[in-house]
Amino acid sequence: MSRTRTERLVNLVICLLSTRRFLTAAQVAATVPGYEHDPKDPRDHEAFQRKFERDKAELRELGVPLETGTASVFDVEPGYRIARRQYALPEIPLEPDEAAAVGIAARLWQHAGLAAAASSGLAKLRAAGVDVDPQATLGLEPMVTVDPAFAPLTTAARDRQEVAFDYRVPDRDEPSGRRLQPWGVVCWRGRWYVVGHDLDRAAARCFRLSRVVGAVRSVGRPGAYDPPVGVDLISYVAHSSGPVERTGRATVLVAPGRAAGLRRWAVESTSGSTGDRLVLPYADPESLAGQLVGYGPDVRVLDPPEVREAVIQRLKETAARHDVVAGGAR
Repeated sequence: MSRTRTERLVNLVICLLSTRRFLTAAQVAATVPGYEHDPKDPRDHEAFQRKFERDKAELRELGVPLETGTASVFDVEPGYRIARRQYALPEIPLEPDEAAAVGIAARLWQHAGLAAAASSGLAKLRAAGVDVDPQATLGLEPMVTVDPAFAPLTTAARDRQEVAFDYRVPDRDEPSGRRLQPWGVVCWRGRWYVVGHDLDRAAARCFRLSRVVGAVRSVGRPGAYDPPVGVDLISYVAHSSGPVERTGRATVLVAPGRAAGLRRWAVESTSGSTGDRLVLPYADPESLAGQLVGYGPDVRVLDPPEVREAVIQRLKETAARHDVVAGGAR
């Protein structure tokens, strides 16, 4: 993820945490640095909408409890906010070295550029009459869902140490062994990837972490190689993945006036007494499920079964994760 996008997402989280009311897309655009555009220019406005939809999907994939709703019954356009109680972690006792590591990480939130942009955004919210709680982000940490291979691969990339692992590709039943000099781990379209030099193929390669089978094994010594200078890992993954072919079709039932993002995405729409039926193109049921669960009870999957089951599984995992957090808080 690029620094510019990271800063934009951080500021988006800060703004949505700092208000108890739902903020519309227009209010977000006027508040959060990085969303500046001319709403009267159709192309510029469409570019903003695509950017905002990608960022919302990214936050939901990272486990940020993004809610959709309206501030009053008179509002037509939906708004967004972050559920604070679901976003907060219980008190965690730390050893001195652990506390030092957390302190270093916390400095990222106090970076001069981020602090200035966040302060500017909150000032805009106050000027617009939005009730802002300046203490809303204190003591909060995001809940990030990652694959088991995430920790050993990020550690290996940091230490510049070669790794070996078994990897399964979609068109083969049995996994194959891979040896890699990892350069870094990045998130692309809601999935985590490691990019590095494949020793067996003597070429750069990227691997999706969810397809790594079993444990990642460290081999060789730390500092055994130097990653290339200036390589853009996100661009490499995007180029390797290629365009997404959305050949699947899912039918969902949407509550009247809700899920504006899905409505723009739908290829078919039929109004009914119980809601609107939307037909959505998709490539991967898991990725689609990750987007649909963010709309809560406003969206119900009718077909196909694979998407419906993926949504149910996501909801079960979310409920279990928050039960653990709530239990710890009690």
